[in-house]
Amino acid sequence: MMASEVLATAGMRVTLVDRMRAPGRKLLLAGRGGLNLTHSEPVSTLLTRYGTAAPALAPAIAAFGPDDLQRWAHGLGEATFVGSSGRVFPRSLRATPLLRAWLTRLDALGVERLGARAFHGWDPDGHPLIDGLLPGHTPLLLALGGASWPGSGSDGGWVDAVRARGVRVNDLRPANSGFLVEWSPVMVSRGAGQPLKNVALSFGPHQARGEAMISAHGIEGGVVYALSSYIRDAIADAGPATVQIDLRPDVPTARLSARIAAARRKKSIAGVLRTAAGLTPVGIALVREASPDVPSEADALAALVKAVPLRLHAPMDIARAISSAGGIALDEVDEAWMLHRVPGTYVAGEMLDWEAPTGGYLLQATFAIAVAAARGLLSRLDVPPPGRR
Repeated sequence: MMASEVLATAGMRVTLVDRMRAPGRKLLLAGRGGLNLTHSEPVSTLLTRYGTAAPALAPAIAAFGPDDLQRWAHGLGEATFVGSSGRVFPRSLRATPLLRAWLTRLDALGVERLGARAFHGWDPDGHPLIDGLLPGHTPLLLALGGASWPGSGSDGGWVDAVRARGVRVNDLRPANSGFLVEWSPVMVSRGAGQPLKNVALSFGPHQARGEAMISAHGIEGGVVYALSSYIRDAIADAGPATVQIDLRPDVPTARLSARIAAARRKKSIAGVLRTAAGLTPVGIALVREASPDVPSEADALAALVKAVPLRLHAPMDIARAISSAGGIALDEVDEAWMLHRVPGTYVAGEMLDWEAPTGGYLLQATFAIAVAAARGLLSRLDVPPPGRR
């Protein structure tokens, strides 16, 4: 949709084709969490969130960064605000008003919308094959998504068709995902559906703080998503991985040990964990899950609370992930986001091989690449981009 706006604003005749009956389904799903549009941190810091893909994404984000994205939202009548974590949201905390205003703008620009149409690759002459449309030579910009949230139309069904043209597409993998844990029946009964608030997760040199959620099959939530790429890759290389959860990250180990020692003379282990350590019932259940023979000695118990080991067996299914990794290799596109092997076809968004944690980084890069790809297409047609006539 963002590419359509850029192209139409430049005077191009644009047809917006969507796998779903109406466009913007994935934006609406993202809005369930408040629609985190971008992040307020300096762009130099923001770029580090994209890992090895940062050099490829840097020009696009420099040309359409967080300030540009907020101005765009403001232009649609959606003022933004910066949350306590530095994340940027629309004041309504909803996607519906923004999407409605955006579609109205696209209609005013003359963008034709076609829904419930799928892309099937190219015919032998290189013409794109799209349901209900005759093959043609019209420049094509693809933003087909990854494979998370298939209910939004992003199911990765385009991969084989793109590979058939000789384009290298790395396997799609879950990103910002939860992980499977072999919980005991007791843990499932006591913990499933319960949050672990204000915890710290560690995996090797990587650490994150936030909230996790226990499910019947594993663990997910923001603190898990923050380290999910490292954990996922480690599991792919060597099998199940063990992380450590600090249930009281704001309390030094020595202080926690002293509290436990003072309370241990009068209370049971459960009572000590509840009152002296300040754990919730789900936190106590997690400690017992990790160590059925919970140590009674204060230092050992404090150490356990500060680093509960948890063995993660595999990422949850990609359909449950917030986003996906993998996709078209970045060296398969030129600096204008055009496929080397399919001249005239531009690609944008999550179908490219980059990933980022949650926090506004996903939408920021998606919007920025769409703008850059649309400007690249205009340049190929020798049409000045909007605002540069």
